[in-house]
Amino acid sequence: MASTVTTSKDSAATSRPGYGRLLRTRGAWTFLLPGFAARQPFAMLTLSIVLLVQHTTGSYGAAGAVAAATGVSMALFAPYTGRLADRHGQRAVLVPGVLVHAAAGLALTALALNGAPLWALFAAAVPTGASVPQVGPMVRARWGVRLKGSPLMATAAAFESVTDEFTFVVGPLLATALCTTVDPSAGLVTEAALTLVGGLLFAAQKGTQPPVATSGDGHTRVRHASALRVPGVRVLIVTFLGIGSVFGGMQVSLAAYTESIGEPGLNGVLYGVFAAGNMLAGLACGAIAWKVAPQRRLIVAYAALALAASALWTADSALLLGALGLLVGMCIAPALITGYTLVESLVPAGARTEAFTWLTGAVALGQAAAVTVAGQFEDRLWDGAGFLVPMGGTLLALATLLALRSRLAGAPRGRTVARGMGHREPVAVD
Repeated sequence: MASTVTTSKDSAATSRPGYGRLLRTRGAWTFLLPGFAARQPFAMLTLSIVLLVQHTTGSYGAAGAVAAATGVSMALFAPYTGRLADRHGQRAVLVPGVLVHAAAGLALTALALNGAPLWALFAAAVPTGASVPQVGPMVRARWGVRLKGSPLMATAAAFESVTDEFTFVVGPLLATALCTTVDPSAGLVTEAALTLVGGLLFAAQKGTQPPVATSGDGHTRVRHASALRVPGVRVLIVTFLGIGSVFGGMQVSLAAYTESIGEPGLNGVLYGVFAAGNMLAGLACGAIAWKVAPQRRLIVAYAALALAASALWTADSALLLGALGLLVGMCIAPALITGYTLVESLVPAGARTEAFTWLTGAVALGQAAAVTVAGQFEDRLWDGAGFLVPMGGTLLALATLLALRSRLAGAPRGRTVARGMGHREPVAVD
C-alpha cells in the first residue's frame, strides 16, 4: 500500500513532520470533521451525570457512583467494541451503538428527574456507558491506514491528543453552562443528541475506514489475536488508569470546590483551564522532532505528572487551583501522546483499534474509580480531599511503569507476527 503522504524514503527523511503536512494527507478531512463532532459529547458525559444526579439527590457520593457505573461499563465494553470494529468494520459497530447510547442517556435523565431510586439510575448508567462510541480510537486507526510507514504517525498521535483535549475544553464549559443556567438535565440531553448526530455522520464516511481483514479466500477472519496479549499494552493500560484518576478526581473535586465557595459556574472554567494546559502541551509535543526514545519520554512525562498532581490538594484559592490545574494538564499530554505512539511499535495493525480502545477504556475505568472515591472523600472528609485521588493514582501507576518499563520495547524490525487464524500471510511489525 503506497503512502498517501510521501512517495520517497528520502523525502520522508528530509521533510520535517508537521501539522500542515499531516492535514494535507489525502482524505483526512473527510473523517476529521465528523470525528470531532462525534467525540465532543464524550467530554460532557461524566460531568453532566454528576451535576444532574447531585442536583436530584443532594449527594456527590451518589452522583460519583452513578457516573462511575457509566465509566466502568464503558471501560469493560470499549475493547470489545474495538475488536468488533477490527473484525466487521467501524460503521457496523457505530450505527447501532449511537442509537443505544442516545436512548440510554435519555432514559437516565428521565429517571433522575423523576426521583427514581439509586439502583434504577445504576441500571440506566450501565448501557449508557457500554454504548459510548469509541470514535477517538477509530480515528487513530484511520490515521494508521493513511500514514502507514510514514514519520507523521507521531504527529498524528499528538494531533489526536490535542483534538481530544480541545473537546475537554469545550465540553465541560458547555455541560456546566447548560446544567447551571438552563436545566440540570440539559447537559445530558444535549450529550445524547450530539452523540447521535455526530456518530451517524462519522459512520457515513465509509471510504476512510480501515479495511476488514480477510483470509486468503476473501472471507472475514474468524479469530484474531487479542491486543491484550502484548505485555507492553498491559503496562500502558496501568499507566492510563493513573491518567484516568486525574480526570475523574479533577471533575468531582473541582465541582465540589466551586460549590463550597458559592461559585458553581466557575467549575467549567477551572476544568477548561486544566484541559487547555493539556491541549497546549499536546500542540508542542507534535511540533517537536523527538530524538529521545518514546519509552524514556513516557517515564519522564509520567514522573512530572505525578509530581504536579501531588500538589493539587494543597491549593487554597481558585487562582492557585487554576494554576496547578494548568500545570497538571500540561503534564498529561506528553504521557498520553507517547503512550498512543508506542502502540504503533507494539501491536500489529489488525489489532490496533482494539489496543486503542483498551487504553481509552483504561482512562474511563480510572476516571470511574476516581469519581467514586473522590465523591466519597468530598462527602466524608474535608473540602478538597478529593484531590488526593489524582495524587494516589498517578504515584501507583508511576511505580508500576518503572518496574515494568522493559516490556515497552517494541518487537525487532523484520520480526513477523501472525494476524489471526486461518489462511493469511504474516505481517511485519514496524
